[in-house]
Amino acid sequence: MKMSQGFRLFGQQFPQTAAAHMAFVQTKAEESALDPKTNHLAYLAVLSATGLTGGVDFHVGLAQQAGASDREIKSAALVGMQAVGLRVLDGFAAVCAALEAADE
Repeated sequence: MKMSQGFRLFGQQFPQTAAAHMAFVQTKAEESALDPKTNHLAYLAVLSATGLTGGVDFHVGLAQQAGASDREIKSAALVGMQAVGLRVLDGFAAVCAALEAADE
């Protein structure tokens, strides 16, 4: 899985804050009523809807590890289209690129 350059720099330059962030992420996942696959698909839907594509590669990998199919991942990227419109297409393109890179 490919970590974004921004997150990598964050971890290198602010290791305690990055560790605290990751502890929050882990605790949130443990308390979630969603199974890991659904959680990762939902997260990809949010990334796509908000146009935050920097972490898409990493989160596509997590969704695949949790058992999500390529079609499920692509569908998740389009979930927000009704609410936010065509803005999701940049995220969809990032998801497709991440899936293609994973197949190589």
